[in-house]
Amino acid sequence: MLIRSLLALPALIGTFLSSGCAADGTPPAKSVHEFVLTANDGKPYPLAQHAGKVLLIVNTASKCGLTKQYAPLEQVWKQYQARGLVVIGIPSNDFLGQEPGTNEEIAAFCSTKFGVTFPLMAKVAVSGGDQAPLYRYLTQHSAKPGKITWNFNKFLVGPDGQVIDRFDARQDPGAPEVTAVIEKALGALK
Repeated sequence: MLIRSLLALPALIGTFLSSGCAADGTPPAKSVHEFVLTANDGKPYPLAQHAGKVLLIVNTASKCGLTKQYAPLEQVWKQYQARGLVVIGIPSNDFLGQEPGTNEEIAAFCSTKFGVTFPLMAKVAVSGGDQAPLYRYLTQHSAKPGKITWNFNKFLVGPDGQVIDRFDARQDPGAPEVTAVIEKALGALK
């Protein structure tokens, strides 16, 4: 009986892990608001502080052909911040080492080169074995799952912490098709 139980153990573990539970047995998050990130300055940054607002979460990089998207991200932030949008930049060095700097260097670059004032987080892995828990949720358990394909993938999150939409890395954050979805989400806040 013990041997039969031990032989069945790998299958049970596989079933358990494929159910979405973490290796420690905790069930998967049900909302983006359950995550606490680390801000660029090293302080905890609970996403729950933005409950009731619309979030645009973007994995960023400073040495990428798409780095110029910092400018329209800042523009979108300034345009919609008063209405309840929060843009959150999350640097990652996962794609061809295009974010090699320290958190301090990243903040200085974003501020001086693009005038970024939206919240920047500490650098994390958005894919692979060291994938940050938020990105594991976004890519595996959200309403818009799928791999992070490159720098500047964008997730639009509703006031309830659920992913509303997702935009490809090459999609300009200020494009009408993106701002139309942002406008609709913000319209639901009234």
